[in-house]
Amino acid sequence: MISFSDVRKSFGGRPVLNSVSFNVRQGEMLGIIGPNGGGKSTLLRIMSGVDAPTAGEAYLEGKPVERYSRKELARFLAVLQQDALPPVGFTVREVIEMGRYPFQNWLGDDERDAADSIDRIIEQLGLNALSDRTLEHLSGGERQRVALGKAMAQEPKLLLLDEPTTYLDIGYQVQMMDYIRGWQKETELTVIAVLHDLNVAAQYCDRLLVLHDGGVAALGAPGDVLDAPLITRVYGTEPLIVPHPVSGVPQILLQSRLMA
Repeated sequence: MISFSDVRKSFGGRPVLNSVSFNVRQGEMLGIIGPNGGGKSTLLRIMSGVDAPTAGEAYLEGKPVERYSRKELARFLAVLQQDALPPVGFTVREVIEMGRYPFQNWLGDDERDAADSIDRIIEQLGLNALSDRTLEHLSGGERQRVALGKAMAQEPKLLLLDEPTTYLDIGYQVQMMDYIRGWQKETELTVIAVLHDLNVAAQYCDRLLVLHDGGVAALGAPGDVLDAPLITRVYGTEPLIVPHPVSGVPQILLQSRLMA
């Protein structure tokens, strides 16, 4: 479904991505991990058509990203970021309805009546009691749920996540990732997620792509990728890695050098 072929990206002569190649299958959840400044967000910006690669090519369903119009891309993919919605004076329902923009004509009429779909999304995300409340009266976790609802209303084939749980407490992190994983499995949605928390990435992603110094340091299932030598090489710290007692996926425990 998605293919990067020898993609390179530089800003002001400074290389950020260097010969990045990989494929993503339909219905897969791919996690992109790596240290700050490694090119993770740049990769998503190329995939979403915001930036063009300096060299190489990014493809969506066999077609170069830059050949899609903005409206075609909006019908194909949705993006959910760290703090996706500013606290402005729109209600929860109004914001979720904004996800239907790619399917509206120049008069603002939807190509189909989406009211039932909007109702179902609000119900599914537990937002019924908040549907008439404006965003400035919501918590960060509630606003992020609304942002997810807006993306769901967009009915994308591809969902791009740029560290969507960074500012959430652990309860909201699990809730958000459960909603996304459930949506993905129900609709065969393809998800590509830049994630900061390696344990969350291992728990929810089918495969992990590790970016380091602008290149692909590893690509594979969490159990094949997350080992102590790689974490030490990429992040510069020596972890303890144990299997999750339920799922069996690797979980990283940090240890202070002062305790060694």
